[in-house]
Amino acid sequence: MFRGLNVLGIPGSLRKGSFNRLLIKNAFMMLPEGSNAIMYDISAIPLFNQDLEKDPPESVRDLKEKIRASDIVLISTPEYNHSYSRVLKNAIDWISRPYTENPFVSKVVAIFSASTGSVGGSRAQEHLRVVLNALGALVVPRPEVILVNTNKKFSSEGKFIDPVAIELMRQLLKEAVKLAIAVKEADKVLQKI
Repeated sequence: MFRGLNVLGIPGSLRKGSFNRLLIKNAFMMLPEGSNAIMYDISAIPLFNQDLEKDPPESVRDLKEKIRASDIVLISTPEYNHSYSRVLKNAIDWISRPYTENPFVSKVVAIFSASTGSVGGSRAQEHLRVVLNALGALVVPRPEVILVNTNKKFSSEGKFIDPVAIELMRQLLKEAVKLAIAVKEADKVLQKI
């Protein structure tokens, strides 16, 4: 019997009124019943210092543990200067170190982006996908959810109102859930080997 999934949302923006944070909140509402979803605020993570990677700050240890405990990680990023945000890159650098303790290995990750501009973060997603694939994450390949002109995609209450984008998000989440269930089943089989 399906008991729900543990889902971690990581917005790649620190902005108080972040559309990427709103996008994750709306995605949480589309998850299967019984799922446990939490949002992680990466603002407490200090700048990466390789001298500390073997004994990272508490905020880094906390995020790594939350990733390990999750079945799916949702990452939403803005696009800054043709790539994803520096604060998200900084968090990923911490999380992936030391390399032997990287919690992204075989972790299902769904990425999406929101931007008030006309590109919607497509280049940011491309760069983020390359990095996550290199870290061994199972990045859901499609559909790509790229919100352009985001200020017109949400109601004044923060509810997602674009029907096409809502359907794309539903499809992305369905693919992430299918993949996460397959990984859980595979892990059960592999424990017997």
